[in-house]
Amino acid sequence: MKTTQKIHHLPLLSTLPEKAIEEWRHTGSIALRSYQPGQIIHLDGDLCRGMEIIVSGRVSIQRIEESGNLMVLAQFGPTDLIGGNLVFSRNPRYPMTITAKDRSTLVLLEKSLIFELCSTNPGFLEQFLTAISDNAMMLGDKIKHYVQRSLRESLISYLKNMAMIQGSNLIQLPVTKKELAEQIGVQRTSLSRELQKM
Repeated sequence: MKTTQKIHHLPLLSTLPEKAIEEWRHTGSIALRSYQPGQIIHLDGDLCRGMEIIVSGRVSIQRIEESGNLMVLAQFGPTDLIGGNLVFSRNPRYPMTITAKDRSTLVLLEKSLIFELCSTNPGFLEQFLTAISDNAMMLGDKIKHYVQRSLRESLISYLKNMAMIQGSNLIQLPVTKKELAEQIGVQRTSLSRELQKM
């Protein structure tokens, strides 16, 4: 599949003509970027100059706490947006570090193109608003679950959420202990100790 076709198959861009996407690629309004696992995409404080859509791979939204613990606030995968909620902000700076979890490909849309598409294409506008609203809800929910909670409270909340998602009290963890520790913002050894106590 040609690069333009891959971009065109993204839900947010599927209403746009392939010819227009090709033109925007030539002018630089749309650009494809690739990242290796662990590579930093945006640092905390970087200026957000556009919006990215994940074509393939996964990216992590991370924060390093004062204690040195790495907290993974969220992970995004194919078709998810990065920066959509920041690009039109009065202070468009990334509040956290964004890192490639896997080998990842992202398509970048310049701010001016996003504005043009929102102004002229109702289908794009609706999908854009839905995507940034979903992102805000997910991040808000994640923060609510882990901020100002003890390790045990965070674990119980996570396990209850997994039980609800999987529809069973016998759950299978979809992540490793190391990944779960990063999501909660603690060391893996602390997580293992608390699980043993529980």
